[in-house]
Amino acid sequence: MQALYQAEISNNSIEESLKNLFEAEKFIDETVGFSEKLAKQAWIDRDGSDQIIVKLSVDWPLDRIGKVDRSILRLALSELKSGETPQSVVINEAVELAKKYSSEEAAKFINGILGAFLREQKPS
Repeated sequence: MQALYQAEISNNSIEESLKNLFEAEKFIDETVGFSEKLAKQAWIDRDGSDQIIVKLSVDWPLDRIGKVDRSILRLALSELKSGETPQSVVINEAVELAKKYSSEEAAKFINGILGAFLREQKPS
């Protein structure tokens, strides 16, 4: 999430943003690999994720959604679409990120968007 946010506000590449993040903090190799893969895919998919966010956020244009919250949603939507991580884990992590880096209201908003996305994915 931090690399996505940094790439958006600084106009750095996602690779440069990840490099900056990994230089600032130490992570185990497994975490670095997983994080890089996830962040790069979320960055590539950001236009598609933004379309989903706009569709599901009634009366909230994309530019009204904070960049931190957008970064969290982009990451979570990309991870949900990949199917590699259990849905409940993805949503819980996104909500916790929002609580830590944004607000309680943002956490509820993110939970609602991700829940709506999952309901929309279920076959009728």
